[in-house]
Amino acid sequence: MSVRPWRDIARRSSRQIMVGKVPVGGDAPVTVQTMTNTPTSDARATIDQIRRCEEAGVDIIRVSCPDEASTAALSAIVRAAKVPIVADIHFHYKRALEAADAGAACLRINPGNIGAESRVKEVIAAAKANGCAIRIGVNAGSLEKDLLEKYGEPCPEALVESALDHIKILQDHDFHEFKVAVKASDLFLAVAAYQQLADAVDCPLHLGITEAGGLIGGTVKSAIGIGALLWAGIGDTIRVSLSAEPEEEVRVGYEILKSLGIRSRGVRVVSCPSCARQGFDVIRTVEALEARLQHIHTPLSLSVLGCVVNGPGEARETDIGITGGGAGTHMVYLSGVTDHHVKDADMLDHIVSLVEAKAAEIEAAEAEAAAIAAE
Repeated sequence: MSVRPWRDIARRSSRQIMVGKVPVGGDAPVTVQTMTNTPTSDARATIDQIRRCEEAGVDIIRVSCPDEASTAALSAIVRAAKVPIVADIHFHYKRALEAADAGAACLRINPGNIGAESRVKEVIAAAKANGCAIRIGVNAGSLEKDLLEKYGEPCPEALVESALDHIKILQDHDFHEFKVAVKASDLFLAVAAYQQLADAVDCPLHLGITEAGGLIGGTVKSAIGIGALLWAGIGDTIRVSLSAEPEEEVRVGYEILKSLGIRSRGVRVVSCPSCARQGFDVIRTVEALEARLQHIHTPLSLSVLGCVVNGPGEARETDIGITGGGAGTHMVYLSGVTDHHVKDADMLDHIVSLVEAKAAEIEAAEAEAAAIAAE
C-alpha cells in the first residue's frame, strides 16, 4: 500500500510501440515531445534548434515536411539528432514516402487531409519497409468533410470516429505500430475526446491541446487539459503547443509531469509569491536561479521562501532550502535541517554551488549503485 494513496495515479493500460529507440505506451515513461519551427530545408538551423531541445530534455522531436526540399534535408537531420525524428506530413502523401526512406522514426499523418485511402496504403507500406511508427493526428480544425456534415461541428464523437476510421485502415493492413492524438484548441473538447478514445482503443495516446496560445496562456491551458488527462491515467506521450520556442514547450511539458509526480528532471523549485515580510527579493532570486540551474538534469528539490512563516516547513520537504532572515542574513537548510547562514551578496552563487554539489552527489551515488548491481 502506498504511503500516500491520495497521490497515486492509476495509468491506463496500453500496448507499447517503439518510436526509434524510444518506447511509447505500456509501462514506459510518459515522453515529452516538441516540434521545430525552422525551415526543415535548412538542416543546420533545424539541427541547432534540435540541440537546444535535447539539452532541455526532449525525448522525441517532430519536424515539418511540406516540400521535397524538406525531405531532402531530413536524412542529415536524422543522423545528427540524438532523439527520434517524427516527420509531420500534410496534404502531400509522397512526402511521407520520402521521409520514411530518409530515416524518420515516425510519420505523423492527419486523416482529414492526407487524401484517398489508396494514398494511406502507400504510406503504410513505406512505414513497414522502413520500420517507422505512425501517429494518427486527428485535429478539430481539419476534420473530414463527411464528419462535419454528419455532426454539424467538431465534437468529441466526430474526433473519435475519425480516429477509429483511420485506425481500422492501419489494422486492416496489419499495421499496429501506431499512436493516436485527438487534439483541439478547446480544452473541454479535447479532454472529452481523449476520454472517449481511451475507453475504445488500447494503442498509446499522444496528448496535446493544439493552438493553445502564448507562453503564459498556452501553459495554463495545456496544464489544465493535459494535466487532467494524465491525472486520470490517460496519456503516453505529450506535446505542449505554445507560440514560443520549442525548448520552452519541453520545459513546460516536464513541469506538468513533475507536478503530477509522473517524471522528474532537473530542479523542482518551491517558492513563495513574496510579500512585505520577505527578507530578500524572492521574485528576482527565483528568476535568476531558474536560469542558472537549467544545466542541472538530476532530479532534486529547492525551496526559496522569503520569510520564516512557511520557510522552515517547506525546507523540511526539500533537498536544499533558503529562508529569508533579518539584516540581510538568511538561513540555509540541507536535507530539511538548518545548516548555516548566508549573506545577501553571496546568496545566489552559494545556492547554485550547493545545488551543483548535491546533483553531483546524487549522480555519484546512482553510478555506484549501478556498478554494484552490475557485478
